[in-house]
This record gives sequence, structure tokens and C-alpha cells, in this order.
Amino acid sequence: MLYVLIDELTPCLEDALTGEYIDTEVVQIVRKSFLSKFKKANGWYTNWGDLLDNGSEIYALVLKGTLSIQGLIALHNDDNMKAIFIDWACTNPHNNKLQNEDILYKGVGGHLFAIAAQLSFERGYDGFISGFAANKKLMDHYCEKIGAEAICQLHQYQIAIFPDKATKLREVYDYEWTEEKL
Repeated sequence: MLYVLIDELTPCLEDALTGEYIDTEVVQIVRKSFLSKFKKANGWYTNWGDLLDNGSEIYALVLKGTLSIQGLIALHNDDNMKAIFIDWACTNPHNNKLQNEDILYKGVGGHLFAIAAQLSFERGYDGFISGFAANKKLMDHYCEKIGAEAICQLHQYQIAIFPDKATKLREVYDYEWTEEKL
């Protein structure tokens, strides 16, 4: 389920108070014990450790050189659709405008979609991404902000991002991938 607002399309995260850009990294999380603290009860919309049991790959957007997680995305290869399917995506509650008016960093939501786009290209899906928005308002938001299209085939709020829009997402963002896994 997609619970992410696209507040800004920024090459790095932007400090909401100072406007300073903060470099980021992407790290894959493979340990359920590490993910156990990211759960529905404390604002992460789902129990992230359980997603590993369902076969999702989980990636974290962190501040460069730290383990300060600003957003999480769970996804899997969908060979039937020839796409990356986003199982879940959400920002850290302190960056989530759906939960807080005053956030720490702008740009997290767009970064998470860019991660999915990057993996889609790397895995031979040409940038095709799909997922289920949490509601119609968010589905419309993704269509407006990042050029997603409402396809509503498997779910009433299903979106798809096609290769041309995925390419544009990748061109905006500047982050590093780390080989380290947590």
C-alpha cells in the first residue's frame, strides 16, 4: 500500500527548516529483527518485519553515512506484469505530511518511487512500476505529481508508472546505493 506524499521533487532530501540539501543512500534491509521497530503502532502503517515473510525486498532511504531511516519501500518482481510491484511505501512519521504538518525533510516520497524505478530498469522491466494507492486522493496525487496512471485492474486504486515517467524520476534523484545490507 502506498502511503507517501510527493511534497517536493528534489535531487537530495531538503531540510524543511533550513532548505539545506542532505545527501542520501539506499540500503537493503534483510533482517526481520532490525525491522521489528518499524511498525503500525508507531506510525509506519504496517509491521515492516512481517513483509520479509511475504517475500518483499525492503530498502531504506537513509541520511548518507548514517542509519537514520527517512523512508522505507517494500517491493517485489512481478514477472507476470513485467514490473516492479510496490508492496508498501511510507516515510518516517517525522517526514509524513499525512501525520504531521511540520516535517523534518522534504523529498522522501519521490525518492522512494525513484528507488523502485531504478530497480525496474536494472531488472529488465524498462522502468515499469505498479502498486496500490491507499485511497483515491493519493492515487490522484501520484497521477498529478509523478505522472502515474490509474489502471485500477487488480485494485480500485492501482497505479502504474510507465517507462517515460520512470526515466524522469531517475533523472531527478541523486543518491548512492550501498552494498551493505542490514
